[in-house]
Amino acid sequence: MANGTIAFDTLSTSGQITGTAKSIDTDYLLNGSAKAWVSADGANDVLRDSFNVSSVNDGGTGIYEFPFTNNFASTNYSFVYCGGQSGAETTYQMSTADPTTSSHTVQLKNAAGSATPRNYICGAFHGDLA
Repeated sequence: MANGTIAFDTLSTSGQITGTAKSIDTDYLLNGSAKAWVSADGANDVLRDSFNVSSVNDGGTGIYEFPFTNNFASTNYSFVYCGGQSGAETTYQMSTADPTTSSHTVQLKNAAGSATPRNYICGAFHGDLA
């Protein structure tokens, strides 16, 4: 069976969504949505949930690498992270390694600047996929 192409400019719902937002421009879907996101437990190096992120790799104390299932087209994608630790201070610092098209690495630090594991790490990545 051959695969074909479907072309359209707007997606519409059959009416199961309440309120006024019942359609969306496909340009927004392509350009405005995160191409990958992750929610991870860094203390145990496990994914809670993710999209286009295959795992969490331990890179050392407080360092986490998130490999992408589908690579980005370039290293010029945008990213944002948040993180914290239940039962501990919530002030922390983050630093990232230079982005690659196939993964992204982040390091979390406590308020004093020491690298430390965190059990809540979330990230979103925006850009063009390869």
